[in-house]
Amino acid sequence: MSRKVFYRYNQLTDTYERVYPSRLNRLWTIVKNIFEGVCIAVIIGTAMYYLIDFPKERMLREENSRLKTEVEKLDTRLNEAIVVLDRIAERDNNFYRVMLQAEPISMTRRLAGHENAETYKSMNDAELVESVNDKMDLLDRMLYAQIRSFNDLREMASQQKDRIAHIPSVQPVSDLDLKQMASGYGYRVDPVYGTTKFHAGMDFASNIGTKVYVTGDGVVKSAGWGGAYGNLIEIDHGYGYVTRYAHLSEIKVKAGQKVSRGDLIGHVGNTGKSTGPHLHYEVLHNGTPQNPVNYYFQDLTPEQYAEMINAAEAASHVMD
Repeated sequence: MSRKVFYRYNQLTDTYERVYPSRLNRLWTIVKNIFEGVCIAVIIGTAMYYLIDFPKERMLREENSRLKTEVEKLDTRLNEAIVVLDRIAERDNNFYRVMLQAEPISMTRRLAGHENAETYKSMNDAELVESVNDKMDLLDRMLYAQIRSFNDLREMASQQKDRIAHIPSVQPVSDLDLKQMASGYGYRVDPVYGTTKFHAGMDFASNIGTKVYVTGDGVVKSAGWGGAYGNLIEIDHGYGYVTRYAHLSEIKVKAGQKVSRGDLIGHVGNTGKSTGPHLHYEVLHNGTPQNPVNYYFQDLTPEQYAEMINAAEAASHVMD
């Protein structure tokens, strides 16, 4: 296409003279043409990118999609691992540290100031990667804190072998002889008076004559009639611990006798204020009743411990 030519009429010479554009106009024309060319190239390139599926670009998009899926799976697994470590930390504080009378470790100390990673309902790729990195850091801190805690507990245990031998830590009635968990620790309805009262121990329903074992080394504090407790044995384990075994049909020990964990001390009965054959078992520390479910750590696997907790919480039939 030929370029347009402009003319201007000159009255003095009565002729038409050609008009040439100024430098600024020529520069503007060049810039405008370049800009239009770039815009057209961008539009064509964009259209080709989205409309024409080049093999290389297709492979990159598929790879990005696969990587995003893998990162999302990793994010899910990290969430599950953090939940598991939270449960381990809870068991550490409420179980092992109770056993060794050690101070619980707060979550702030465990994480050393690291905040729990937020869970996003919807995240772009950059936020998802950042979230996964945060959770990896959180998991590292939790693992490090838990390893240190277990190392500390191991050291405490090695220094307190005698104390551990005396702490109540097994069931007083064998699982093989146990009919059911009749009632757990806490507030329950009294089977005789119908009023709400605090049940300071656990009731193990079993046949009369079932063997009852002492749950830790100690000395028999008393053995005889205990009023509403019926035939009652109290064992002083030292370190502030005392256990009670009530409603027995037979007592096999006497006051002042030394006993070791697992020794036979009596048989299940139905004496005293009792509505059926069972053993009422209590653990006291410095005179304060404790939940006995926390004192079976040498007898139960983690799975059995969880089952025991569920059974104790679900059991509501108080027998004394």
